[in-house]
Amino acid sequence: QVQLVESGGGLVQAGGSLSLSCAASGRTFSSFPMGWLRQAPGKEREFVARVSWGGSTTFYTDSVKGRFTISRDNAKNTVYLQMNNLKPEDTAVYYCAASKSVLRATSGLYDYWGQGTQVTVSS
Repeated sequence: QVQLVESGGGLVQAGGSLSLSCAASGRTFSSFPMGWLRQAPGKEREFVARVSWGGSTTFYTDSVKGRFTISRDNAKNTVYLQMNNLKPEDTAVYYCAASKSVLRATSGLYDYWGQGTQVTVSS
């Protein structure tokens, strides 16, 4: 079992930056691929980024490439999402999620979820 708690959301102007953190409980954190997903009002939840269990492999949705960076620190049981050059269309609730396997992660399947943190980008 893994419990996830996000932090770092808030209100920022377009072009600004925010850094999200996700603290995980459980000794098996380092074995899980991790992802960030988001859900904007009236829209379906969408994938943003994921990182492999060791942190060496990352993948991003096209709309955030070059602006967002996902990373993890397994010693601290924490995964991060650095968001730069934010745009109003990035406004959403951001969720941290853990997947039980690489196959499930690459298939967009996540097994454990945080409660979400709100990111609002004003124009």
